[in-house]
Amino acid sequence: MSYLILREYTSIKAIICCAVIISGFALGVDQENIAGSLSIPGVIFGVLASLFTSLNAIYTKKVLPSVDQNIWRLTMYNNFNAIFLFMPLMLFNGEFDRLLHFPKMFDGVFWAMMLLGGFVGFGIGYVTGLQIQVTSPLTHNISGTAKAAAQTVVAVAWFAEVKSALWWVSNVVVLAGSGLYTWVRGREMKEAHNRAAGPVYQPLSTSDTKDNDDKTSLV
Repeated sequence: MSYLILREYTSIKAIICCAVIISGFALGVDQENIAGSLSIPGVIFGVLASLFTSLNAIYTKKVLPSVDQNIWRLTMYNNFNAIFLFMPLMLFNGEFDRLLHFPKMFDGVFWAMMLLGGFVGFGIGYVTGLQIQVTSPLTHNISGTAKAAAQTVVAVAWFAEVKSALWWVSNVVVLAGSGLYTWVRGREMKEAHNRAAGPVYQPLSTSDTKDNDDKTSLV
């Protein structure tokens, strides 16, 4: 999708890393199916969520030139759009009537938590846009995938859930593929930076300068 919308090419090495990550997820889904805990609607909605998350990152990258590559401005526009888009949704779902009878409408602790959540959400939105701007939409999605896999492993360990050996292997594959992608993209970005910077000229030493002066005086 990055190529179709942004005309950005992805290297073969990065594509191989993505294939490793996908194979890890496929193995994890298979293990959930064997354990009898697989939800088909859950898989479908998970795939759709990944699709729309990818599209969000791609279009964020696409519209950045329209706001002069200013992440603060883009974040402000996103928050204003969210405010106005939520209004009709609240109206259609009867949320306004619930707000009028909400028991904690004037609770200071409730509003303090709401403000804290809004502040953290604003920060996450800014960092997300910054990551997409500095790297790429694909890199942003891979980092989100690695975070989700790590959170899954931590949650299973925390609640002492029993999982099969292949389930653990699937998460290790996802994390290993994500780490390998990070290494590959890091090298590619460094090479691109070196090409853009051009050749590096070393300053002449004192002896070289003296030799040049001697040659000039002889001429």
